[in-house]
Amino acid sequence: MREVAFLKKNAEKWKEIEAFLTSKEKVDPDQLADRFIELTDDLSYSRTFYPGSKTTQYLNSLTAKVHQSIYKSKKERKERFIRFWKYEAPLLFYKHRREIIISFAIFFIAILIGVISSAGDSGFVRLIMGDSYVNMTLENIDKGDPMAVYKQMNGVDMFLGITFNNIRVSFFAFMMGLLISFGTAWILISNGIMLGAFQYFFHIHDLLLQSVLVIWIHGTLEISSIIIAGAAGITLGNSILFPGTYSRRQSFMIGAKEGLKMIVSLIPIFIIAGFLESFVTRHTGMPVYLSLTIIIGSLTFVVWYFLIYPVKIFNKIGASNEPE
Repeated sequence: MREVAFLKKNAEKWKEIEAFLTSKEKVDPDQLADRFIELTDDLSYSRTFYPGSKTTQYLNSLTAKVHQSIYKSKKERKERFIRFWKYEAPLLFYKHRREIIISFAIFFIAILIGVISSAGDSGFVRLIMGDSYVNMTLENIDKGDPMAVYKQMNGVDMFLGITFNNIRVSFFAFMMGLLISFGTAWILISNGIMLGAFQYFFHIHDLLLQSVLVIWIHGTLEISSIIIAGAAGITLGNSILFPGTYSRRQSFMIGAKEGLKMIVSLIPIFIIAGFLESFVTRHTGMPVYLSLTIIIGSLTFVVWYFLIYPVKIFNKIGASNEPE
């Protein structure tokens, strides 16, 4: 193909790419990547058949500009990713601190109900935990390894299953907020009662301390995340119940968006909790100091990231940047 024909065939496309680069509108990284691929094909052809020509020099310059724009877009997306966990999520935790407190209160009261009910009725634990689990645990206690349940599965399979299930439960707790917060409250209550009955079961067998040192290695992050997921569901439910100055539809859209962001922020924590449960908790004979280090470290992180850090970020950035 003659150079003039090559220019005539592609000139309009190149002008569109130039206009795309100079546009003040937000650049779509995927569209930019498609343009870059087309442009590199044209540049390769031009270098082969018209080396040293002005067309090749022009395409080389234009390709470099597109490449720089793509790199800039990728950098912005990376910064956006970091900014979400560094600023956006903590500001949401601050804004919905009341919902977090309510979620914690519901869960804590449910734990007490589980403990009191188990103490008053010897069959309550079996009702909540199921006969098969109770019988298996009793057999493990008789064998001298009460926490053997954490050693039964392959670590990788256990990690994938537990992490997926925890994320699923958190989304379910959030979505149950559609039942004007009562659905989420029920999820918190049922999980809290189960935890209370579970811990009381080990208490009556004089294994409470041992169970705490093992189970809360992963449970500190896992339970804390469930409470935050509950707060996200309450946020969704309250947006329907109490729209304030917004229309109910506007309030629901804001509540759904903010609650979903709170859930997404928990995914890395659920992954870490799943890793701990699958690969660390199974070492039930680890030294007490090591177990306490993990538990206290996890609890310190939870208190700092969900309670202390959001206040600091809010005070630093100001109310004008609080998510709406």
